[in-house]
Amino acid sequence: MPMAAEEIEALIKAGIPDATVEITDLAGDGDHYAARVVSESFRGQTRVKQQQRVYEALGGRMGGVLHALQLKTALPE
Repeated sequence: MPMAAEEIEALIKAGIPDATVEITDLAGDGDHYAARVVSESFRGQTRVKQQQRVYEALGGRMGGVLHALQLKTALPE
């Protein structure tokens, strides 16, 4: 069962409360998304750690309910 973009956004914001999240459905199938997550809390963390935090916020749904997520993390400008 595919995930809605709104559900992905809500999970990320629950795990990273100060995040600004943009979700794009890449294939129109609810399985392949791109996410841009911007958070001040990423400051001082490697890109790998930032992405791990996003995956942790998704609570193990990657590879299961959520098939593919193209992820970009950033600090606020």
